[in-house]
Amino acid sequence: MPKMKTHSSLKGRFKITGTGKVMRYKQGKNHLLSGKSSKQKRVLSTNPVMAPGDVRRLQQQLTLIKG
Repeated sequence: MPKMKTHSSLKGRFKITGTGKVMRYKQGKNHLLSGKSSKQKRVLSTNPVMAPGDVRRLQQQLTLIKG
């Protein structure tokens, strides 16, 4: 039986904290930054914790997440 492969592109898009929570990046911080205010760019630079329902979906695609 062949093994399931992980989605390698997802490895760089999320970070796992020491307690096992998943941090995600916000969209809108890659280009066209000159038209955005400093406050908006500062808010976009924070990394929120993923919702539990989204973590369950991510676990199906990425086997590195424990928890």
